[in-house]
Amino acid sequence: MEKEIKKDVAPLSIGATVEGKVVARDRSALYIDLGILGTGIIYGREFYAVKDVVKNLEIGDKVFAKVVEMENDEGYRELSLRDATKEISWGRLKELKDSGQIVSVRVTGVNKGGLLTTLDGIQAFLPVAQLAPEHYPRVADADKTKILKELQKFIGKTLEVKVLDLLAEENKLILSEKAKSEEKTKEVLKNYKKGDLIEGEITGIADFGAFIKFGEIEGLIHISELDWQLVENPAEVVKVGEAVKAQIIDINNNQVFLSLKSLKKNPWEEIEKQYKKGDMIKGKVTKFSAFGAFVEIMPKIRGLCHISEFESKEKMEEQMKIGETYNFEVLLIEPKDHRMSLKLATK
Repeated sequence: MEKEIKKDVAPLSIGATVEGKVVARDRSALYIDLGILGTGIIYGREFYAVKDVVKNLEIGDKVFAKVVEMENDEGYRELSLRDATKEISWGRLKELKDSGQIVSVRVTGVNKGGLLTTLDGIQAFLPVAQLAPEHYPRVADADKTKILKELQKFIGKTLEVKVLDLLAEENKLILSEKAKSEEKTKEVLKNYKKGDLIEGEITGIADFGAFIKFGEIEGLIHISELDWQLVENPAEVVKVGEAVKAQIIDINNNQVFLSLKSLKKNPWEEIEKQYKKGDMIKGKVTKFSAFGAFVEIMPKIRGLCHISEFESKEKMEEQMKIGETYNFEVLLIEPKDHRMSLKLATK
């Protein structure tokens, strides 16, 4: 009979995960009944590595463990509880991801990119971009230090999240809070389409744009869609709490992208009629960069006097001053690309 039973048992090998029952323990070892596979033991560094787990185990409790030695000098199977626990945790996490189940996590720390926590004993990260709209840091000037300060308010709080991505080999677990409301958002978005005009309120500002809430939806106005002119800081164009009208330019993956500039007259539409290559034009220098000098030709129209027109950035700054007006020659006008290339006129 014993031989028949053994035929039905999968061959045991190092690295295999086995299930057993706690049958005895002492100060430095835990003994596991593996049935017909014999008796396992967790001791030495394997015992101390999981002592916080072991102290809560009682005689009769079932555990999973990984075989690290087939048989030691005393005839026991040497086992590792920590390796099996980690492997099983990743298995559960994959099930959570596949099912889309919502779970609760407690925030334990923060960094500039988001919130830190653990799920099933595995370190996890909740990026700022995956926070629910109501939890996104509302910082008027998009200052990263202020955003970090806002994120610190979540330490100790419990959030409901979904598993967004997991890479066990890289020990990476990414969570999403906003994903839990995706189904509801999808239903609401059926009432909107590309080109619709909406009225909403600016609820937050980041360095890449501004958030606007309309009805139950919060969308994003990218920095490039705030105005026809070059925008360096979204807070210069909109303010938190401001009521604005915007146009939906895209709906993708439950995200709504809007534009303010599409509702404003495009100043580039007339520029080609007024100027052509070779014309002389006056402009005020507004900014120096590694690419050259930005020159305001008229409200919301800026051209670039490229750095290649000078020997160096130092030479450029010697010949021009920010805030001063100079004569420039038009080298190129591309209204569709909102681009104008200029050359400083020689006296």
